[in-house]
Amino acid sequence: MANNISFPCTIILFFIVFYLINSSNAMPSFNVKRYGARGDGRTDATEPFLTAWSLACESRARAMVYIPRGTYLVRNLVFWGPCKNIITFKIDGKLVAPANYWSIGSSGYWILFAKVNRISVYGGILDARGSGYWSCRKKGGHCPQGARSISFSWCNNVLLSGLTSLYSQTIHVTIHHSSNVRIQNIRIRAPSGSPNTDGIIVQASSGVTISGGVIGTGDDCIALNQGSKNIWIERLNCGPGHGISIGSLGEYANEEGVQNVTVTSSTFTRTQNGVRIKTWARPSNGFVKNVYFRNLVMRNVQNPVIIDQDYCPNGKGCPNQSSGVKISGVTYSNIKGTSITPIAMRLECSGSHHCTGITLKNINLKYMRRSSASYCKNAHGRASGVMIPRNCM
Repeated sequence: MANNISFPCTIILFFIVFYLINSSNAMPSFNVKRYGARGDGRTDATEPFLTAWSLACESRARAMVYIPRGTYLVRNLVFWGPCKNIITFKIDGKLVAPANYWSIGSSGYWILFAKVNRISVYGGILDARGSGYWSCRKKGGHCPQGARSISFSWCNNVLLSGLTSLYSQTIHVTIHHSSNVRIQNIRIRAPSGSPNTDGIIVQASSGVTISGGVIGTGDDCIALNQGSKNIWIERLNCGPGHGISIGSLGEYANEEGVQNVTVTSSTFTRTQNGVRIKTWARPSNGFVKNVYFRNLVMRNVQNPVIIDQDYCPNGKGCPNQSSGVKISGVTYSNIKGTSITPIAMRLECSGSHHCTGITLKNINLKYMRRSSASYCKNAHGRASGVMIPRNCM
């Protein structure tokens, strides 16, 4: 009888020990409601959010900031690091900005993670309610600088997954001076006429992957600015908007270059541009090199393939109208679809620093069910495979 009793007792003891071990290792969760957030869309929840962050950031164990279902009105949120351990920021609710666009618009940021390492942000909806700000801009009134919806500055090892960003005052997502960043399954929406509402902007950052998502906005779906390197973009649906752009670069005489960029397996629908490289027509030590645009579909795009090194808004500040940015090693491969303008491929390079090492392979872009045209200036390289329009280099 003693032997029969000892076996179930051993099993029970095992599960008790297992539970105690796992309980001791459980991730502390800091629910914003515990600190006063109501989730009614009217009560200011800024301080409860900051309190939850501060406690999670000070935790020696891995910690979670949790935003449950509900609508939370928040003003500017700056989540400072460094933190003592890994942070998960899980949003099951919706964050909304105040109706008065001055409330967040004067700081430049709505939600900012600064100097945070090992941070994962999951889910949620951000609604910056930017329409009032856009109206102010369009009327030429006295407006604040405008707020970016969510930003990561001086952060490393970042995951942003499953976020929906709506109606940002300016840029929806910014990555600045950061490394090892992964953005996946993101949804971004703003009207095509909303001014300067870029989807994602990357600057002075390396090791950035953007994988899966839908971006429709009033400016670039993605813009890669100076100092962007080792960038991978895939499975993106872009439109409306201005396409995926490298630049504008060369606004300043001394700039970091852009290098090692791949854009693949993506679709552009009714965008102003498909894939674009844009530089100011002024002296600069900047550069673009080792770029791959491949396996792309264009659907009624105005400029499917474009290099524009003559950018000079208002025609001011561009002596000799020549860009100093050096473009080399750019490959366009397996790009097909339709252009709404006769010139589907425009490679307009600098007169003082020609584009070199341009590779075209299997380009098939039609205009009104007919062959499209191409235009090249100071562009050098080679072409192979199907070429519609014809190679003009």
